[in-house]
Amino acid sequence: MQLRLLLVLGLTSAAMGQVRAPDAHPGAQNLRASQTAEAKSGIRFEDATAKAGIDFTHSFGSAKLGSLLEGTGSGCVWFDFNNDGLPDLYVLSGRPLDDSMHPHPLKEKPAIPPHNHLYRNNGDGTFTDVTEKAGLDPDMYAVAVTAADYDNDGYEDLLVTGYGKTILYHNNGNGTFTDVTAKAGIKVDGWAISSTWLDYDRDGCVDLFVGRYVKFDPKYHNYYAADNYPGPLDYEGETNRLFHNNCDGTFTDVTDKSGIGAYIGRTMGVTAADFDGDGWPDIYVANDRTENFLFHNKHDGTFEEIANDAGVAYGQNGEATSSMGPVFADITGSGLLDLWVSDAHYNRLVKNNGKGGFDDIGIASGLSQANAQYVSWGTGVYDFDNDGWLDIMVFHGGLIQMIPQEHSVFRGLGGGRFEDVSATAGAALSIKTVARGACFADYDNDGKVDAFVVNLGGRGVLLHNVSTGTGHWIAIQLKGARNGKNNVGSNRDGIGARVEVWAGGREQVAERVAGSGYLSQNDGRLHFGLGAAEKVDKVVVHWPSGKEQTLESQSVNRVITVEEPQ
Repeated sequence: MQLRLLLVLGLTSAAMGQVRAPDAHPGAQNLRASQTAEAKSGIRFEDATAKAGIDFTHSFGSAKLGSLLEGTGSGCVWFDFNNDGLPDLYVLSGRPLDDSMHPHPLKEKPAIPPHNHLYRNNGDGTFTDVTEKAGLDPDMYAVAVTAADYDNDGYEDLLVTGYGKTILYHNNGNGTFTDVTAKAGIKVDGWAISSTWLDYDRDGCVDLFVGRYVKFDPKYHNYYAADNYPGPLDYEGETNRLFHNNCDGTFTDVTDKSGIGAYIGRTMGVTAADFDGDGWPDIYVANDRTENFLFHNKHDGTFEEIANDAGVAYGQNGEATSSMGPVFADITGSGLLDLWVSDAHYNRLVKNNGKGGFDDIGIASGLSQANAQYVSWGTGVYDFDNDGWLDIMVFHGGLIQMIPQEHSVFRGLGGGRFEDVSATAGAALSIKTVARGACFADYDNDGKVDAFVVNLGGRGVLLHNVSTGTGHWIAIQLKGARNGKNNVGSNRDGIGARVEVWAGGREQVAERVAGSGYLSQNDGRLHFGLGAAEKVDKVVVHWPSGKEQTLESQSVNRVITVEEPQ
């Protein structure tokens, strides 16, 4: 009874956002110890930030955390901006607001003005800061970023969202970017946060969904002292925006026409994928202290909101959690896309039941109990040890106070079951930070997926995957047929394509998405761990255009490029 009481008290404390340091939480600490004692995984990461030449420190614009805007943090994206086959890194930062709108004008501002950074991958494990040359240092409070080749010219473009401003950057193909926001017809008022690209009408041009958080008022100061600053429920919610790509470099706002404008929330993270396998991408919105949304694509340019019926609107106990980062992936190995969502409570793993809905397996998986003591933000679902089963990495940090926490790695055991291997996953993950956004990529092309995490008001960290005893792997780069000369086929990035990999007597499934986790986006290449399999029997690509392409007998431990037939 006493143990049960301790556990309940610990979970309640986490749910209320007053998270204590792990060493003050004996129930949860013993749970982690018992799980890691049985762990035999070789999953391990090391801090490679200094070695890589990355020198990034996030700023929330003042010396002391004092507003909801400042506490939200920023994200990052891995994308190959120069098409050299190496993922480059773009990281966002906040900056001091204008004195007339700063939440606390008398607070000390940073001595060195902070800004976003673009790091070019040199191919030898190091990076070069090319921000100034690229023209990617906007005068804005930057929060989230996504990448996509919106005009199908063969180069990845960027969308940067933040407070009071949203910028669409066109990749000029020569290492520089141009702000084309006004020219493209992208107009987003207020506080834009996470976004995602999807070809919702399957015309070969990616459309844009932009989430908005709340109607933030920097002059509002009515709150309890213990809360540090007004929370999300102290401000009105917002509608999200949907822009249709006209396939000529411009967009049309179809928010109301699509039906999405009828729903008001407090968006934190968004992602899009075809969860029900009908060939059309759907949109999931993780809201803060408000029920989450699942917009089901009706194939006619409109969406219907079905989160409650699908079982993904609320948390495990029917509460509106502070949801952060959503990820669609076939986590249970069923061939269907499940949903993982980090939040301020227990985090959620819901299994796709194949009937248009999801079943919560968070407790059965072993994930919710181990995460209960933390506030979770950036997250990624990858096979970090290449054994053929997806693993999960989660970054933690205080919700409304600068409370540092260590971070978690859960090794997949198959069938939606996990073991906590955090304690043996490397000293870099045991260092407590106040994490926010995180993005994932195999930046050195060694077949093991790495991570970068943005820490609130602190140093960003590059985590190099140095796992031992790993299995074989294959990564797939997609290239849709639609380009400047060919107006037929899938979008150039292959966003929305479903890929099936057959190896070692098993089928694995993944979908190419843009925008995943919290405020961030991962490398667009699809990574598959193959375990002991020494060859891939078959790769099947279901393109958004409706074409199906099959590649037989592929060798392993390499990146292959699959181009859609014209």
